Amino acid sequence: MRFDIITIFPEIFSGVFDFGIVRRAVEASLIEINIHDLRDYTDDRHRQVDDRPFGGGAGMVMKPEPLFRAVEAVTNGEPEVSVALLSPQGRLFSQPVAEEYAHKPRLVLICGRYEGVDERVVEHLIADEVSIGDYVLSGGEIPAMVVVDAVTRLIPGALGCEQSAARESFSNGLLDYPHYTRPADYRGLKPPEVLLSGNHAEIERWRRRKSIEKTLRRRADLIHNRALSEDERREIDEVFKEIGE
Repeated sequence: MRFDIITIFPEIFSGVFDFGIVRRAVEASLIEINIHDLRDYTDDRHRQVDDRPFGGGAGMVMKPEPLFRAVEAVTNGEPEVSVALLSPQGRLFSQPVAEEYAHKPRLVLICGRYEGVDERVVEHLIADEVSIGDYVLSGGEIPAMVVVDAVTRLIPGALGCEQSAARESFSNGLLDYPHYTRPADYRGLKPPEVLLSGNHAEIERWRRRKSIEKTLRRRADLIHNRALSEDERREIDEVFKEIGE
């Protein structure tokens, strides 16, 4: 998969992808990341990428010409390229959205800045507009990093263990279950005995119920917002009664 990031601050990305899973995915040729300086697509000596908004108002707006030129140059007319704008006005970036992106061969990420981008860019260039949360950042660079990291984890081979991505929080609509590791006794604190039992069926049952319990306590909205089978609903009702909430 190829990522192309269009930004006015390419230096922000210096070194940020040189660690961990993203670095290994690049080295294994599972992904390719290209950073493009939007100012390279301007045609004036000041390399201006923004201007005052029509109708007045505070702040500046990103101009359409550099963005159109940049996207057209980066995509080169290829039909399988998806273009997304990182913006606080976009749909919420979530695990399902990351999974959706992971199936695309190429993804162009435009890092918004200032008061936003000229609406003609949104209407004629953008296939998607995403936000990483209901808050405002200085620009789309940090959200772009988030998107690349989250999507890369879903590329086959990136994690080494394919079960890891399937079991992580949000992948099945629930938060992840608690994890424990050695030593088995630390300052008198011990993991649940079922995890040391070797009974894999019981371990899976425990993990499932703890996952539901954690979700009910911390993010009940995740359960309320998903379609449930009768078996799931019955299990959730049982856990709900156990925790007394």
